[in-house]
Amino acid sequence: MNEDDRRDLPTELERGHPGADLLPGVKDAALALRLGRPRLALACRADPLTHAAAWLRLGEIGQAREILGTVPPSARAQVLLARSAALAGERAALSLAHAARQGSRREGDAGALIAAATLCGELEGAGPHQALRSLAEGLKVAELLGTQADAHLLAVLAHVQRAAGGAGKAQRTAGKALDRADPGSPAQVLALLALGRPEEARVQAEAGELAPAWWAAFAPAYY
Repeated sequence: MNEDDRRDLPTELERGHPGADLLPGVKDAALALRLGRPRLALACRADPLTHAAAWLRLGEIGQAREILGTVPPSARAQVLLARSAALAGERAALSLAHAARQGSRREGDAGALIAAATLCGELEGAGPHQALRSLAEGLKVAELLGTQADAHLLAVLAHVQRAAGGAGKAQRTAGKALDRADPGSPAQVLALLALGRPEEARVQAEAGELAPAWWAAFAPAYY
């Protein structure tokens, strides 16, 4: 982003966006990303991995991989690389997600482990029993930390539960995911789809500048 983009950041952030009262104080990409503005996150100062995550929200896989090629190896970088493969529809995505999960366990990185478990569950969704085992690990991590389950993990879990024949349970899980999801996030879009609200999901995906590859695989059941 050039200097003009940075100078215009507060105005752009305030423009008709949920949580606008918080936005004038935005100083880093992580907050902008949580508020569903990945392009603006790229105009904020941040560590390279946060910028890579913002590029992935936009579906700009090449840009994200360019960044990831410059950073030291880590569990979080592995998760982002696996996500890039998933968004690109590459056959290696699941094996990369499994490797990221292993790397997260070795490093003891709880956040990366939850993200890796979520991605594994997403990619294993055609075999719901395996997916449920993967997602259960992410839930267990949150339990051990004494925190709420991650919204994205819950949204994926709702879809897997539906595939396994538990429509009522899926509705309840999706409701929890929606309550916890950030605006315009993959979690919010997937939760709305799981709740059978595809038009709202589409609107939120557009508002959050979320590339279709994040949610298209979940949409056919509802369109």
